[in-house]
Amino acid sequence: MMLYFPFFNFTDSNAQVGFPYCEDFQDSSTQSATVFGGSARLVSGVLRLTDAQLEQNGYIYIDIPFPSAFGIKTSFEFFVYGGNGADGLTVFLFDATIPNFRPGGFGGSLGYAQRGQTSGLTGAYLGIGLDSFGNFGISGEGKIGGFFGGGTTLYPNSIVVRGAGTGLTGYQFVTGKWTNNEGEFGLPAADRFPLESGGVGSARVTDPNIPGYRKLFVDLEPHPGGVGYSISVDLMVTTTPGNPRMVKVFDETDYIFEAPENLKIGFAASTGGLTNIHEIRNLQVEVSDQDRLENPTGTDIDDKASCEGQENTYEITREEITLPNEGSSIRCLQLYGSLDEIEAEADDICSQGRCRPENREMVLPQGTFRAADEGGSFTFFPNFGFVDETVEIYYTVTDNYGKTSSGNFIRLLIQESPEPVNITGQGLDEEENEIRLCEGDGILLSAVGEEVYVRFEWFRDGVLIPDSDYSEYFADQAGEYTVTAYNSKSCPTESAEFKLINPVFPNLNIENPVVGCTPGMTLDVREFIADYNDDDFDYRLETPQGQFLVNDEMSSVGLSGPYEISIKHKDLECWSDPVVFDLIIVLEPLNSRFEYEVDGTGITGDEGGGIFIDDPIRFNDLSTGGAIAWNWDFGDGNTSNEQSPVHVFGKKGNFLIKLTITNQFGCEDTFEMELPLTRSFRVMFPTGFTPTLSENQFFRPKTKGIVKMEMLIFNLWGNMLFRTDDINTEGWDGRVNGELMPSGNYVYRINMESIDGDKIEENGKFILIR
Repeated sequence: MMLYFPFFNFTDSNAQVGFPYCEDFQDSSTQSATVFGGSARLVSGVLRLTDAQLEQNGYIYIDIPFPSAFGIKTSFEFFVYGGNGADGLTVFLFDATIPNFRPGGFGGSLGYAQRGQTSGLTGAYLGIGLDSFGNFGISGEGKIGGFFGGGTTLYPNSIVVRGAGTGLTGYQFVTGKWTNNEGEFGLPAADRFPLESGGVGSARVTDPNIPGYRKLFVDLEPHPGGVGYSISVDLMVTTTPGNPRMVKVFDETDYIFEAPENLKIGFAASTGGLTNIHEIRNLQVEVSDQDRLENPTGTDIDDKASCEGQENTYEITREEITLPNEGSSIRCLQLYGSLDEIEAEADDICSQGRCRPENREMVLPQGTFRAADEGGSFTFFPNFGFVDETVEIYYTVTDNYGKTSSGNFIRLLIQESPEPVNITGQGLDEEENEIRLCEGDGILLSAVGEEVYVRFEWFRDGVLIPDSDYSEYFADQAGEYTVTAYNSKSCPTESAEFKLINPVFPNLNIENPVVGCTPGMTLDVREFIADYNDDDFDYRLETPQGQFLVNDEMSSVGLSGPYEISIKHKDLECWSDPVVFDLIIVLEPLNSRFEYEVDGTGITGDEGGGIFIDDPIRFNDLSTGGAIAWNWDFGDGNTSNEQSPVHVFGKKGNFLIKLTITNQFGCEDTFEMELPLTRSFRVMFPTGFTPTLSENQFFRPKTKGIVKMEMLIFNLWGNMLFRTDDINTEGWDGRVNGELMPSGNYVYRINMESIDGDKIEENGKFILIR
């Protein structure tokens, strides 16, 4: 049962929530708003900020803003021990609006002030340092001001207040006290004590009756003048067995600095060149100005009913609760069995501040109550068998300042729930709870059941449909519909879901253009549609003449022009928006052809002297049909995209030359021709020569494809007259030692090697003519 009432809440985005805030640090985890940094960690029932090691630092802050106008107060036990005297810990406040928190310098700056060129804490407003070593109250490490105006003299066992700062500016000394020394800033002799519990080898002191116990109380009460705070700092210390005492360090000391609108609080500790363990536990943070805060006021609730066997939801209304504090809201609702239980918790602010989980659920014989994690709503699930009985519990409301109402009762009457209600769709069987429709189409839904229902509420996707208090509803938008029907006792029953689905159209992708490469051919358009599926969908093609072709009718289309195609679900009649594409059937066939020759010679075969392996061969494109791209495969692993390329094969063989051409529509045609290359060399010998003429005056063979040659010339008696192995020689000039030989027959012998490694030996006669 969903009984909704206007929720009472003063809207203030900066209003503090979550106080009082209590952390004992004795469990293995903390609340989510406790943010850890540096070396801070949980150790054996405490929060340890530093170990007894050099240059340690650790901090936490409570990530909950609070209005500075109300002030803040905090208390916690702290333990400083186990080292040789450094450095201390701080309580600090900073501007809640800063986007990224960063601590200040550590060592003597205690995570608050600047340290040399290390910036101070971001958005810093106030820092209270418990300084064992004595460096927080001096001007060393770049800090501004200190005891007696500044200087570098150390003042150990000091409690020092420093002001606001940004980066390397500010964090100035405001005031301070020495806790264990006499002098102008010292405590009375009877109040003095050291901040540390003990030195090297000492242990944590947790018993207030044992010397070394320390507990800090800080109260920042809004200043009567309206700006800043009155600072009060007290410590519970034990220096003699069985005698814990309260020591007042600051008593309403003025801190007249204007605060940001909202602040956050944090705690830090550090060591430097010396060491100490720094720990805290039993931390409690709450608003200081309690006099300005009032408890919420509740009322007894005795006018609500519940319905058997189902969860009923209620909301505390503005008429039922008063929240008197500025910017307040209901932080939590807590449930109790009696007023005595409420009174037993009245003095435990941490119990109130935590809004304890055990107070959010109450199991009774009549049913189970559950309060929401936040706000003022709660549910009740009545068990069966208690119709017409009344159940009573008690409740308190805690606001975001930790103020809690005194306690009131909630009394509910358990009533009979109605019979189940179902949704039926017009024209559908009763068990059908889903329908697929085209967008914009609708169906009349009816709420039916074995009960007299007096009121109805229709919902789409969980949202109440306005003006739907009827047993029927015409649904024309996709979604999940439910109806809640009420009987005469205002008890509801909720139907199961009825789904109205407007299925989306699948992506319709088709090649564009669709091309037929043979004049006069027809195309099956279906082959060009990506993921074509006529089991689940229908496809419709509109031709340039306005004719519609569906599915198989698209198998033979032979007219070029602009087309549109649409898709629809098989079970519906609505078509998708059309996709436009062009269909093109070429008018001229594409024919690939070519011829070849030795480039620039016209030689195409043996009749012209033959083609040799190192000849540059020109391949001339003779294709028709409008080719725009050429792809040559020379059969030797080489290719070309030129229209009429030149290629040198460089080896013998029969090469299959392929030319593939492509037109502007992507149509292709391929032509093949075999090119035999069987000749790698040629040698032609002259029958004679005339050394005395200007032409034919040297004897040498004409060669092609020869890379090495040795030529020897002999007379008829076998005497060698000339020898050369110079492949570039002009030949024999008919002379020996400069003397021209007589006319007659001579003999040659020539040894050669071809370009592809063949060995050639030739000999014969020739005539020298004078």
